[in-house]
Amino acid sequence: QVQLVESGGGLVQAGGSLRLSCAASGRIGSSAAMGWFRQAPGKEREFVATIRWSFGETSYTDSVKGRFTISRDIARNTVHLQMNSLKSEDTAVYYCVASSLGYRGTDPTGYLYWGQGTQVTVSS
Repeated sequence: QVQLVESGGGLVQAGGSLRLSCAASGRIGSSAAMGWFRQAPGKEREFVATIRWSFGETSYTDSVKGRFTISRDIARNTVHLQMNSLKSEDTAVYYCVASSLGYRGTDPTGYLYWGQGTQVTVSS
């Protein structure tokens, strides 16, 4: 069993930066992947980024490429999302996710574990 706890959300002006963190309790298997989804009011949950726990391969949705960076700290069982050049359209609740069987796709049903979410608000 894995529990995920996010931190680092908040209010920032457009063009600013935030760093989200997600601490995982329990064992992250070598085949696992961790990542982030987000959900804006009135919209469906959207894939943001993922990272393979063992080898560190990353993938991003097109709208955040070049602005967001996902990374992991294996020793601390933590994944981070560095968000730069934030836009108003990045406003959403951000959820940390983890899959146990290596799924790294964009379908939210592929991720077994979810955090409680952290609010990111970008003011224009």
